[in-house]
Amino acid sequence: MKFILGKKVGMSQLFDKNGKLTPVTLIASEPCVVLQKKVPEIDGYSAIQFGQEKIEKKNKIKKSMKGKEYKSVRENRIKAGEIGKEEINVGDKVDVSVFIEGDSVKVSGISKGKGFQGGVKRHGFHGRNRSHGAKHESRQIGSTGCRFPQHVIKGRKMPGRMGSDRVTVQNLKIMKVDLPNNLLVVKGAVPGRDGTLLEIRG
Repeated sequence: MKFILGKKVGMSQLFDKNGKLTPVTLIASEPCVVLQKKVPEIDGYSAIQFGQEKIEKKNKIKKSMKGKEYKSVRENRIKAGEIGKEEINVGDKVDVSVFIEGDSVKVSGISKGKGFQGGVKRHGFHGRNRSHGAKHESRQIGSTGCRFPQHVIKGRKMPGRMGSDRVTVQNLKIMKVDLPNNLLVVKGAVPGRDGTLLEIRG
């Protein structure tokens, strides 16, 4: 099992010995602490819970956070019956050394929020024609209903809030592991703005 939490630092680029450029994303990942091991007999499923960035100020700690005083808490589900095979216990720390260069990972995070957007930007509609008589209608979505059932059908693509969705990008390659600085260098782009919390799974 390979899992760690990190924060997106930004994008950069690497050059190999042949001069080929590769776009990469830098992910800062402080060591995560194992908070809980969940088992089907008690919790109904198998998972390991991780925490990152311990909360130091006592007035920021709620009663429900007893024993889990961390800013970021996430779970990594594993297959039933495999939790006993993992050589990991509550209190153990996991850092970027669990990954090696060349590993294939999937990265999950919350995408950038775009706010309220129209149909052209949100769904890629081509808009109305710009011929004579089509004044101020070039970006309208057109008719939304039909003769039957005489109301807007549920699921119709229309203007609305765009972004801020959970997105997972798969098959990203680990280009470099910087253990002293707790950095992962991942090929390609990952979801979210700079500072977004990410889940990296091997």
